[in-house]
Amino acid sequence: MRLRRELDLLDVFCITSGAMISSGIFILPGLAYAQAGPVVVISYLLAGLLSLAGMLSIAEMTTAMPRAGGDCFTIIRSMGPAVGTVAGLLSWFSLSMKSAFALIGMSVFTALLIDIDIHIIAVLFCLIFLFINLIGIKEAGRTQVILVLGLLAFMSLYIIRGLPAVKVEHFVPFSPHGLKALFSSAGFVFVSYGGLLKIASVAEEIKTPGRNIPLGMITSLLVVSILYTLMIFVTIGVVDTHRLSRSLTPISDGAGVFMGFGGRIALSIAAILAFLSTANAGIMTAARSLVPLSRDGLFPEAFGRINARFKTPHNSLLLTGLFIIVSLFLRLEVLVGAASVVLILTNILACLSVIILRESRLQNYQPSFRVRFYPWVQIIGIIGLGFLICEMGKQILLVSCLLIGGGFLAYWFYGRIRGYREYALLHLIERITAKELTGHLLETELKEIIRERDNILPDRFDEIIEKSKVLDLKGTISLEEFFRLAALAMADNLKVEPDLLVNLFMKREKESSTVISPGLAVPHVIIDGEHTFDILLARCEEGIIFPESVPRVHTVFVLVGTRDERNFHLRALAAIASIVQDPNFEKRWKEARGEEALRDIVLLGRRRRQ
Repeated sequence: MRLRRELDLLDVFCITSGAMISSGIFILPGLAYAQAGPVVVISYLLAGLLSLAGMLSIAEMTTAMPRAGGDCFTIIRSMGPAVGTVAGLLSWFSLSMKSAFALIGMSVFTALLIDIDIHIIAVLFCLIFLFINLIGIKEAGRTQVILVLGLLAFMSLYIIRGLPAVKVEHFVPFSPHGLKALFSSAGFVFVSYGGLLKIASVAEEIKTPGRNIPLGMITSLLVVSILYTLMIFVTIGVVDTHRLSRSLTPISDGAGVFMGFGGRIALSIAAILAFLSTANAGIMTAARSLVPLSRDGLFPEAFGRINARFKTPHNSLLLTGLFIIVSLFLRLEVLVGAASVVLILTNILACLSVIILRESRLQNYQPSFRVRFYPWVQIIGIIGLGFLICEMGKQILLVSCLLIGGGFLAYWFYGRIRGYREYALLHLIERITAKELTGHLLETELKEIIRERDNILPDRFDEIIEKSKVLDLKGTISLEEFFRLAALAMADNLKVEPDLLVNLFMKREKESSTVISPGLAVPHVIIDGEHTFDILLARCEEGIIFPESVPRVHTVFVLVGTRDERNFHLRALAAIASIVQDPNFEKRWKEARGEEALRDIVLLGRRRRQ
């Protein structure tokens, strides 16, 4: 059972933005300032810039494969089930931990307003969001929109009121701890941009994913990075240095300086909204990280089941909610740092996955959005993100290695013996070594994903192409030789003698050439009988010698039908005309790997279906 598509562009923007705006701006600036000083403003910009490569890579892959689980699903199809299992479990862990941290942060701010134990508050809100997510993605998305729009209003108010109060002397010295502190703090605050990748987890539930996913992600990064920079600039400029370096509520403290007690309360409410939106988005997306693992047999099947009434992954949501509640009672400092490293690793894997998918030359890898300046964006992203990891400290790296090891053990003892999946890396190795390592399994899966993504409903032409014969010929052959091969291939389906078909083909060609453009011919003849129609696809590497045709013909569509099929005959000719008008048709036809790949080019061709 598939998840229901109910999220639009505003939902995408709000889920992504809400997932980013939380501890990264309302708690971490004080801790990061203590490490680096005023240069932390640049650290946030650097972290946002480095997150761009992973974000663009995820956007490309997700528009090609809009499925629940997002980065996990695409990494499995790119790098295989072992790496995909690790990525999926790490993604689930980091998103869940970020949600737990958001709930604790929210409780701290709530405790400033009302005197209730923070753990009780955190558990209560976790249960509320779990219930909202269980009853439907539309309800969860609507909740997210309300939370984020209110949050953005508070943040804008903070910037507008705070800029005139900034004191320039607070920025001197600008980098008291040197460049190393700049990079280590950039890695520390990288978790602030973790929400960028969260939207990939709900890709299966987004309307028009080819447009809404990249546009929503890019808009969100632009808006949030600008808000982060301006808010931190204001905070450093108005809060005393010693107070800021020890503060766990830096934005509220800043508001208290230039807006008084009322401002402090207002920004505390904004912080609560931020943590609520992050917790909601985290529960929504973390649960869906387990769905592709379950569907592929790499995780227990129960966690991929979709509730028949609400169309939500209820078992996965319940497990995620339970894990978050348990996490609320743990020390989160090191785990939050580890979550940041995990997010960096996810970005690196996303960049690597795009390189593998592109270089594997998978024909049916057809993203609606393609990253420009490939592969330089990915290479720079991998190098920069790897450098950040090295600057984050041994303790956090050790915890991350333990998590990665745990993911591999889960695959080795469970998924390895239950789930096989053809993946793009095998195609790349196959292309380099010229050895047969794959079937057509991944291409077939991608074809079905494209059909669902683009709402392609197969018509009669598609049904005939699915069953049609395909000739993939080598060398140069004569026209009569080609027609004989075509007749032998089509005779059984048409229940006609091959020699009769050859004569009809040759007679039709003598009447007028069926070459309709350089390198393309569409021979079509009428046979006796009723309710019969068939199509043959052919590619000839060195070309078929058609009379008076220069250059030789490399692409042939052979149409044979009875007189009562004349109307469909004309529709089939129109469908072929639409398909071959694609500017990339000839290139893709020449590069297609085998008969099934040739068939897929026609089945996925852009045309109006009847």
